[in-house]
Amino acid sequence: MRAVVEAGVPAAFAEYRRQNLHTGGAATPADVMRTTRKPAHVHNAQESEAYRSGNPNAVAGVDLGGARTVLYVPMIKNEDIVGVINVYRQEVRPFTEEQISLLENFASQAVVAIENARLFNETRQALEQQTATSEVLSIISRSGGDLGPVFDAILGKAMQLCDANFGVLNTYDGHRFHTAATFGLPPAYDEYRRKQPLDYGPDTAPARLLKGERSVAIADLAKSKAYLDGERNRRALVELGGAQCVLAVPLLKGGSVVGNVMIFRQENRPFTEKQTALLEQFAAQAVIAIENTRLLSELRQRTADLSRSLDELRTAQDRLVQTEKLASLGQLTAGIAHEIKNPLNFVNNFAALSAELTAELKETLAPAPLDHKMRSEVDELSLMLKSNLEKVVQHGKRADTIVKNMLLHSREGSGEHRAADINALVDESLNLACHGARAEKPQFNVTVQRDFDPRAGLVEVFPQEITRVLLNLISNGLHAVASRVASNSSADFEPLITARTRASEDQVEIRIRDNGTGIPPEVKEKIFNPFFTTKPAGEGTGLGLSIAHDIIVKQHGGRIEVTSEPQQFTEFVVFLPRHGSNSRSGGES
Repeated sequence: MRAVVEAGVPAAFAEYRRQNLHTGGAATPADVMRTTRKPAHVHNAQESEAYRSGNPNAVAGVDLGGARTVLYVPMIKNEDIVGVINVYRQEVRPFTEEQISLLENFASQAVVAIENARLFNETRQALEQQTATSEVLSIISRSGGDLGPVFDAILGKAMQLCDANFGVLNTYDGHRFHTAATFGLPPAYDEYRRKQPLDYGPDTAPARLLKGERSVAIADLAKSKAYLDGERNRRALVELGGAQCVLAVPLLKGGSVVGNVMIFRQENRPFTEKQTALLEQFAAQAVIAIENTRLLSELRQRTADLSRSLDELRTAQDRLVQTEKLASLGQLTAGIAHEIKNPLNFVNNFAALSAELTAELKETLAPAPLDHKMRSEVDELSLMLKSNLEKVVQHGKRADTIVKNMLLHSREGSGEHRAADINALVDESLNLACHGARAEKPQFNVTVQRDFDPRAGLVEVFPQEITRVLLNLISNGLHAVASRVASNSSADFEPLITARTRASEDQVEIRIRDNGTGIPPEVKEKIFNPFFTTKPAGEGTGLGLSIAHDIIVKQHGGRIEVTSEPQQFTEFVVFLPRHGSNSRSGGES
């Protein structure tokens, strides 16, 4: 018996009761009560057999407490004694039957109170467990595959409800344990765990769980076999962590151990069966979280694979649709261009002829007797007519160039799709473009820099089409630097064209850079639009970059980008996949 509440007990006897358990003994009222399950009434304790035989509790009651008449009334629940109400008088004056009956009523009420308290505590514990379970499940549902917060919550709730001082949750990969979460670890033991691999000896809790035990509870770790045998982790646990009791349960998935949960107390107070069952529930939740994370990871991977496949299908579909559109548009453009070309040739030819006839008409009228005023009018009209015809010829030639480029834009490609040396293509295009520029303007000089990556190697392309793109980009750069030379009176400006290649495992990068006039931002957005040009009339058709964009993007599955600063530089960057997409249907570009 342990004292729960007392009233009027002399200080010396109260101190004795705090220091000693009341275990009864032969002929004591406690033994009588335990035997009969009825009240034990001693009229004069000083003359009782227990006092005369020297029973410590009887002697203390008489000598320290001054007890004379003593009454023990049991608190009985289901035939079991769960407590006792003990009253005594410091004089010999027995209790009456009414007083004994009254005390029995109080004892019954105390049993009811104990049962109510037990039911209340069990209800509260059940509610706490349900709340903890609900909170953990909520964290699992919100975790998004992140096990860290889930394991922290599981271990924290297990520690709280099982009244433990510290704990760990480990995962197991089939060879070794890994710390997944810790709670309240003593600093010295925490530091030890960080520095040492989690290798456990054969008699430790993790090793026993791996052998198939459903739970491991050790009441006194300092007396355990693993500690006495000097097992490293067990000694650290006791000496650095101050642990005395441990309760460990496995994380089981399909009968296999995938981890464990271990909680510890720093006092000799073993864990109960209810706490073991509760810890097993939390371990099951940890396994659910692990499985959910695995399924979520597989689902994400599958979704990513499906998204990638869908993107590839859409790309292939877009290329097919684009190819057919280009083919139809090419046929339409070719037909229109051919229809325009005949009357355009007529206009060009007759405009040139009319210009010659105007000159002949002026010569014919030269000997005619015309006064000064009429002669001036004839000369002015002849000059105006000649100027107009020259403009017709000029614009007619530009229109003819546009028609030729339209036919070129829509023509069927004759080149084959094959592996080509990309550095050689760039170098050849540089030479052709620069020689052409010098032939047109012999006085024009430009510095050409080459920076070719030897790893570029072979790339699967339509070589003729890539050459067309490169010639267009380089020619545009030469035109830009020439324009800047013409508008720049500074003698220190040096025209420069740079061609670079860079290689990676899956693509090749071609950079064409000039230090010419640059492109304003509002113009840069439109440069790949068909028929858009910034060159003077007669010098550009606006189709070159549009054709280049189609060749790189739609024909080769690459991309083309441009960066520029006005009056500073312009750089075109072409990205070509190493294994280009031969997307032409029937050879359409």
